[in-house]
Amino acid sequence: MPAPLAPRVFATPDGLGAALAAEIADGIAAAGQAGRRYVLGCPGGRSPRPVYRALARLTAARDLDLRHVVIAMMDEYVLPAPGGGFRDIDHAAHFSCHRFAAEEIAGPLNAAAGPGRSMPADAVWFPSPQEPAAYDARLAEAGGVDLFLLASGASDGHVAFNPPGTAADAGSRITVLAETTRADNMGTFPGFSDLAEVPRHGVTVGVRTIVAHSRRAVMAVHGPHKREAVRRLAASTEYDPQWPATLVVDCRNPALYVDAAAFGAGATPYARSGVSD
Repeated sequence: MPAPLAPRVFATPDGLGAALAAEIADGIAAAGQAGRRYVLGCPGGRSPRPVYRALARLTAARDLDLRHVVIAMMDEYVLPAPGGGFRDIDHAAHFSCHRFAAEEIAGPLNAAAGPGRSMPADAVWFPSPQEPAAYDARLAEAGGVDLFLLASGASDGHVAFNPPGTAADAGSRITVLAETTRADNMGTFPGFSDLAEVPRHGVTVGVRTIVAHSRRAVMAVHGPHKREAVRRLAASTEYDPQWPATLVVDCRNPALYVDAAAFGAGATPYARSGVSD
């Protein structure tokens, strides 16, 4: 059974983002030198934003070549389709993960890399609502995900759109969003004015998708509203379906990066691992 993850505590979200971005930048450079693809698993939302901002800055500062980089996104909202099944939402919508990926990940990275060194147009991947299970096969064929950046829901521990109760063997699929997840997403996408506006379904990677296909997984948690998430994650020795983000302990080369506000001095039973700037 894996040991609990000792959190690496940073003074600020920006400090967390800078440290993780430096690791990703090193991996991108090493993969380029080896002549192979680098696949970065990415969530949308608030938690990874400091990482994405710092990675764009490092891309410019280190003159990184991104032509071999793939962004493997985790999920997207979907809507019921006439006649059955599900269809894409408008990818320009304020809550679209496609929009998020274009405007907050790929766009800034490509601008920082500059002409001739940016990612190809087809380098941002998503699971398809028509064939969600094919995403797992695509990741496997790519050789896996070099680093999967993960985030935990504040109220229910969802990871991607996997709700509490998700089985460990769940692969990429269409799922019903938990009401707690939908409520959390109103904070992620402030353009929502009422819970009724948040879609009820999503296409998502599964628990098995992340655990089986990641070479390294880093859970990034920051903000005082995430203290319960840190408590649960740092105490876990195995996957707990009632808090899906605990899947990180079953991943290869896992890590838990938190900021001081999420750590909450004195609020947890495990040893403080040190605060980094």
